[in-house]
Amino acid sequence: MSIPREPYPSDVSDDEWALVAPYLTLLPEDAPQRTHALREVFNGLRYIVKTGAPWRWMPNDLPPWEIVYQQAQRWLRAGCFEALAEDLRVILRLAAGRPAQPTAAIIDSRTLRSTPESGARGAYDGAKRKKGSKLHLAVDTLGHLLALHVTPANTDDRTEIGRIAKTIQAETGQSGSPSLTRATQATSLQWRLQNMALPSRS
Repeated sequence: MSIPREPYPSDVSDDEWALVAPYLTLLPEDAPQRTHALREVFNGLRYIVKTGAPWRWMPNDLPPWEIVYQQAQRWLRAGCFEALAEDLRVILRLAAGRPAQPTAAIIDSRTLRSTPESGARGAYDGAKRKKGSKLHLAVDTLGHLLALHVTPANTDDRTEIGRIAKTIQAETGQSGSPSLTRATQATSLQWRLQNMALPSRS
């Protein structure tokens, strides 16, 4: 698909768009309230994500930042990205000769420094000596995303393990509630969850 501007490295390719478009199309492409091509709106979101630029620094040859931001919020509320990530994980696991759903997960957390957009999520992590947000994430043994939570940086990892475990169970159709057997490990009949301490990055 040609676009009337010079492409950015962050622009979605034709193959990528063919994959993600069915997940992102909440209204018909010719809906009267649509003032910008959906692919260009997605390109605007990818530009912000890839460059880390503030929303208001959106280039003038992409849709206005307000349009991209509002559409991104609609996608998030509709669970578009979660559905895409889940289906892609299943495809990649089957391609690797694994069962569609994993039986083990690795849990980790990382503290990121505050930005003006952090808002109420900004808090001080005494262990890392950073003020910001904390990412709590879980992946399967192939490294594919299972769950991701963002909390204030002072959230205790042990508190978050149970919530992450419930999210994993919901994503994969597992049942049962996880129980904490140690401060940094949660186990259940369905899951082996290992909380790995990785070197801190400044």
